[in-house]
Amino acid sequence: MKKDLQKEGNHAKIPFCVEEQRPPVNFPLEEVFGLPNIKSAKKRVLVSQARNARNKANRSALKTAIKKFEAAAAEGKRTEAEGAYKAAVKMVDQSVRKGVLHKNNAAHKKSAMTLKLSKI
Repeated sequence: MKKDLQKEGNHAKIPFCVEEQRPPVNFPLEEVFGLPNIKSAKKRVLVSQARNARNKANRSALKTAIKKFEAAAAEGKRTEAEGAYKAAVKMVDQSVRKGVLHKNNAAHKKSAMTLKLSKI
């Protein structure tokens, strides 16, 4: 986790975990708006912003994978639904590992998707 925030000149280089083709997001180190005056508090703000951006991207990718499965299942296309199901279950498991979802919530989502797949 210490490698998440790499200093490059006046900006912090923050890589995304979801897609590695994207260029890293740069946050200026000196320009932290709000309450913190202490250097470590300013760094915590930057790190929390980076985590927030990363979690938001992971949540968005998860929702997209689930929606693709839902769409394939609604159309009744078994082969497309099976492929989308595998991708969605993989994303759900990754989200649990990354701390985006609770394991019980993930189990609930996977169970619901499995039931929908079996009804096709």
